[in-house]
Amino acid sequence: MNYHKLVRDRIPEIITAGGSKPDWETLDNASYLQLLEEKLEEELAEYFESKNIIELADLIEVIYAVAEAKGYTIEQLEQERLKKAAQRGAFKKKILLKQVT
Repeated sequence: MNYHKLVRDRIPEIITAGGSKPDWETLDNASYLQLLEEKLEEELAEYFESKNIIELADLIEVIYAVAEAKGYTIEQLEQERLKKAAQRGAFKKKILLKQVT
């Protein structure tokens, strides 16, 4: 079967353990980031379809990988999230803005 998709790090090992032979390569940074962004879209679509926690966890994993591929740490990402939440709030109050006059 042919694939052209970014997979988790242990997938070649898991395929081999299952008795098959994976053909894979290590990507350059630009290709890696491009495929990570495609993976982000894929995981978001899977979440919208299933609405389950597993897909949310997959989304977070890909978001972390995108951040790191762009040279950020997970700590920096979290700091930015907290900073924006402090300045503008989070989404906990379930506010729907209907109109501004």
